[in-house]
Amino acid sequence: MRKFDYFFLNNGLLPARLVNLTASISALKTVAGVRKEEYAQVFTELEAVARVQSVKSSNAIEGIVTSDERIAAIVNQNSAPLNHNEAEIAGYRDALNAIHLEYDRMDFTQRDILRLHEMMMSLAGTAYGGQYKTNDNVILEVDADGNRRVRFRPTSAADTPEAMEQLELAYLAARDDANINQLLLIPCVILDFLCIHPFRDGNGRMSRPLSLLLLYKNGYDAGKYVSFEEQINNYKAYYYEALRQSSAGWETGENSYFPFIENFLSTLYMCYKELDKRFAVVNGKRITKKARVEATVLNSLTPLSKAEICKLLPDVSPTTVEAVLGAMVRDGVIKRIGASQASRYIKA
Repeated sequence: MRKFDYFFLNNGLLPARLVNLTASISALKTVAGVRKEEYAQVFTELEAVARVQSVKSSNAIEGIVTSDERIAAIVNQNSAPLNHNEAEIAGYRDALNAIHLEYDRMDFTQRDILRLHEMMMSLAGTAYGGQYKTNDNVILEVDADGNRRVRFRPTSAADTPEAMEQLELAYLAARDDANINQLLLIPCVILDFLCIHPFRDGNGRMSRPLSLLLLYKNGYDAGKYVSFEEQINNYKAYYYEALRQSSAGWETGENSYFPFIENFLSTLYMCYKELDKRFAVVNGKRITKKARVEATVLNSLTPLSKAEICKLLPDVSPTTVEAVLGAMVRDGVIKRIGASQASRYIKA
C-alpha cells in the first residue's frame, strides 16, 4: 500500500516559483485581514455571494446543475430541493456551511471527513453517505471516439480504511513540523485524498470543502469571500491536467506533487487577487458600493463593460453599477466608448 510522507517539503529543494507564490499569497492575506477588520459589512456581503457561487461551481465541475435562480433559493434555504440534482446541491450547501461555521472545531480526521460526506450525501437519499467504498473503483477517461480507458486505479476498497488512517497520521505529523510550509502541505494532502478516492461517490466534491477546511484552519480564508470552487471551474482543464500529472506514478510513490501544488496555489492566489480588486479604493475613503464601482473603473488601465464590473463586484447590483456609471459620465470623470451593450467605460 502507498506510504504517505510529506517531509520532502522540508528538504530545501522546492521550486522557487512555489516558494514565491506562497510569499505573494501571504502578503495578500495580510492586506485582506486588515480590510476585514475595518469593513466587516462588505465582507459579510461578499461571503453571501461567494457561498452561492461555491455551491454552484463545485457541483457544476461534476456535471450537477440547475438554474441560477434555483441555486440561490437552495443555498439561501428559501426552497426545498425539487429533484436529485438539487438534493446533491443542497447537500454540498450543508457541508460548506459546516466548514464555514465549525472549521475551528473540525480537523482532517476520519471522523470529520466521514461526517462531512454523510452530510453532503444524505439529502440525495444515498445509503452509502459517510461510509468508505465497499467495491474497487477506477478513474475512466473517454476519447473523441467514445472509447473508454482506465486513467487511474485508486486504492482498493479493502485497503481504503488503513490508507485513510495513514493519510490522517501523516498529515498530523507534517502539520506539527515548524519547518514545513502549510500552504505547500495542504495540496499534497488533498491530492492523496483524491488518489485514494475513498468513497463510492462524491470524492471530487468532498475534496473542495476539505481544501477550505485546511486553508481556514491556517488563516487563509479568501475562499469565504471569493469562491475557490468557481476559480477551479473557470480553469477546469488546467486543474485536471495538474491532477493527471501529479497522480502519474502515485501507486508506487514515484509521482511529483509539484504540478498539483502549483495549480492549487495559483487558484488561491487568484482568489486573493480578486478580493484585492474589489477593494481598489484610494485616499482612505469609506468603501461604499458606490466608491468601489468608482475605484474599479478609475483604477483600470483598460475600458470595462458594465458586465465586467458586475463580475468584479458580484455583491453590487447591476442597477447600482449602471447608476454610478451614468453619474460618472455626466460628471466627466469617465467616458463611454461604444453604445448599448457594447459600451465600455474608462477614466476620462
